[in-house]
Amino acid sequence: MLWYKSWLETRWRFVSGLALLMLSAGGVVVAYPQVVKLIPAVPSLDLNGEVGRRIKEAAELQQSYRGYIWSQWFRQNMANIGTLFAVLLASGNPLTQGSRGAAQFTLSMPASRARMLAVRAATGLGQLATFAIIPSLFVVVMSPGIGQSYSLADTLLHGFCWFVGVTVFFSLTLLLSTMFDDLWRPLLLGCGAVVIIGLLEIVSTDFGRYGIHAVMSGERYFRSGSLPWLGLTISAAASAALLYIATVNIEHRDF
Repeated sequence: MLWYKSWLETRWRFVSGLALLMLSAGGVVVAYPQVVKLIPAVPSLDLNGEVGRRIKEAAELQQSYRGYIWSQWFRQNMANIGTLFAVLLASGNPLTQGSRGAAQFTLSMPASRARMLAVRAATGLGQLATFAIIPSLFVVVMSPGIGQSYSLADTLLHGFCWFVGVTVFFSLTLLLSTMFDDLWRPLLLGCGAVVIIGLLEIVSTDFGRYGIHAVMSGERYFRSGSLPWLGLTISAAASAALLYIATVNIEHRDF
């Protein structure tokens, strides 16, 4: 009953997110032949400053198909779209979401608040795991259609990094959802946290290199072949702490 209720509350967000991610993944693959034609023009452009450096770096990454997929899919589209839907999936109080009658029914169910929150969290994490794997597998399947190939192992490892990293934003938004009874405040605050952290990583080179977005994109694995174990451990610990605080908070709230 609790699992079905949690699924009903999030199914359209999940389906919309999965469809958008798959369309984005397919678009990235299909666009590669055109990108290859544009790459030779980049060195001839007069590019100065930080913007110019970033454009040249992007062009260098896209010299290879692996670099192109990492920069365009894992570091950009997957990170941006996937994180938005992670926040969206976690938004809304799991006990009071829906109509007033539905909220009263939920609160009267013979299950602890901690269990209700755990089911909601587990449902969301399962949906995020699907986001982490299925759209990226679409890249693997579509690549031969343009005469390229992409490693299944790279797909799974990058998906693992994204999943562990994005659970921090999911857990934070779920915590916020136990503080507010509406959908929008947790959603806006969660998105605000994503934007602020992203800006800090842009401003600070060191923070950007070791920050959560670098963990999500699997940058260390892409560049050196080793997983960012420290970042993954910190992200997992932060997610667990946020979920624990959310559980304590919802058990003590007066609805």
